[in-house]
Amino acid sequence: MPAKDIYHDTVKNALIKDGWTITNDPLSLKIGKKDIYIDLAAEKLLVAEKQGQKIAVEVKSFVGSSEIEDLKNALGQYILYDKILKRQLSERLLYLAIRSAIFNRLFTKEIGQILLEDNTLKIIVFDPEEEVIVKWIN
Repeated sequence: MPAKDIYHDTVKNALIKDGWTITNDPLSLKIGKKDIYIDLAAEKLLVAEKQGQKIAVEVKSFVGSSEIEDLKNALGQYILYDKILKRQLSERLLYLAIRSAIFNRLFTKEIGQILLEDNTLKIIVFDPEEEVIVKWIN
């Protein structure tokens, strides 16, 4: 099993504060003979709609020497995990969890806007100090 991201527990706590129940830590999937581990899986009952929402969350810290390299690696991992998740657990939506500082540095700029314009990337923006979710991007 891979090592946890440095913000793993922060995002887990933020999800719990937001009313989510953590169901898997990590969510383990098998594709052929390969094991895939998505950081977290959670679900939440929407009382108004009487149906459950299920998500999987991949946490990324972006602490490497290049934010663009970190972004490329995170996107590749997101696409791979999303394809596998859709095939095996299609009721779960995959989210990429990133700190608010990274969101502001990358996704409010042109490079990030390009990635958000077709709505294929789902993001959870979190505040690591407060351990809260500040924005959901669907």
